[in-house]
Amino acid sequence: MKAVVAAFAANLGIAVIKFVAFLLTGSASMLAESVHSVADTGNEVLLLVGRGRSSRPPSDEHPFGFGRERYFYGFVVSVMLFTVGAAFSVYDGVHKMLNPEPVHSPLVAFAVLILSAVLEGFSLRTGIREANRVRGGRNWGAFIRRSKAPELPVVLLEDMAALIGLVFAFAGVALSVLTSNSRWDGAGSLGIGVLLATAAAILAVEMKSLLIGESASPEMQRMIIAAIEDGPDLARVIHLRTVHISPDSVLVVAKVAVRESDSATQITSGIDAAENRVRAAVPIAKTIYLEPDIYRPSMVDQTDPSIRTVVRGRPPRRDRPPTPKTPKTPKTPKTPKSSVPPEPGQPG
Repeated sequence: MKAVVAAFAANLGIAVIKFVAFLLTGSASMLAESVHSVADTGNEVLLLVGRGRSSRPPSDEHPFGFGRERYFYGFVVSVMLFTVGAAFSVYDGVHKMLNPEPVHSPLVAFAVLILSAVLEGFSLRTGIREANRVRGGRNWGAFIRRSKAPELPVVLLEDMAALIGLVFAFAGVALSVLTSNSRWDGAGSLGIGVLLATAAAILAVEMKSLLIGESASPEMQRMIIAAIEDGPDLARVIHLRTVHISPDSVLVVAKVAVRESDSATQITSGIDAAENRVRAAVPIAKTIYLEPDIYRPSMVDQTDPSIRTVVRGRPPRRDRPPTPKTPKTPKTPKTPKSSVPPEPGQPG
């Protein structure tokens, strides 16, 4: 949330400065950057709105809550970035290349671009700092691809695209001044549009995947399987399905093997104990459904993704607690025959 607020403040200030610079210089690159910053400011507002609406309590029509509104508004951000930012920048760039106009007061444009780069750098630094708290050992590409919270990937991609866009705008204005050919200014605007379209496409793909429903991370799935099987109550996990209802809530559905000799009371108490272990290991597993069944190896479908999840997530057998066995009734020991020889006259 801190990264979103910082990006909103930076983009709002940058948008005002860039529009003033555009009015003074008439630069197409400055206009493209101005529209880019306005789109980014609107995007931060959408992210804040989505986060607020996602916290509403569940209703009869939405029994799992509204957590996915954060993904929806993240997808809207990608649409806005493409339509408002990319499409306008491409149009303006092509228009200025076909109808070139001189850039006035280029020093003003350079000063504004440098100031904007400083502000964008502060915003990006805040986003990186917030992301490093949850990124773990993943590289940046994997973090953006696997993150379940839409806000940080959106802010990081926006800020990186903004800094690269400033380089394009600076180059466009500089080449226009050095060559006295203002078509370079239009080319800078065109480059900014292509850059924004690329960032929008990446965001759209990631947000669509989260909207459809992504499973928990492999590490979280391993923790869930280990928690269910870490006890004498249940024999094993047969298959497992997980899905993120929101970044902070995971739905867990699993079929678990019980022993044929277990009573209904033993099964229900075992399932309750397993659910408590899962919630202790994975606090965001807020909704859990465990279905008891008898494990039949001959009926296991290895092509089923829910079964492959268990196979991948189960630790090696030597690391797993052994499956408890029903104790056998000890046999009564036989009384050994006496080795004392019989008395005379008695049968041997």
